Amino acid sequence: MAKIGVESSLSDVQAALQQMGHEVVQLRNESDAQGCDCCVVTGQDSNIMGISNAVTQGSVITASGLTAEEVCQQVENKFQS
Repeated sequence: MAKIGVESSLSDVQAALQQMGHEVVQLRNESDAQGCDCCVVTGQDSNIMGISNAVTQGSVITASGLTAEEVCQQVENKFQS
């Protein structure tokens, strides 16, 4: 399965993705995202200054307003397309 980076505050999403068989890595800093196929973030730390440095080639999913189940569906959709 995929290696998914998840912000530490999204523990319900982490648990759901692990149950699906994915390898889950907690995102504490930029280097944690390296090598991840996909990252799930809260969206609370939006890019206020308009600067964006890509640290991963994988997709980034914003979990804001979504349930853990909906986030898992989005993750699955990323790998099916």
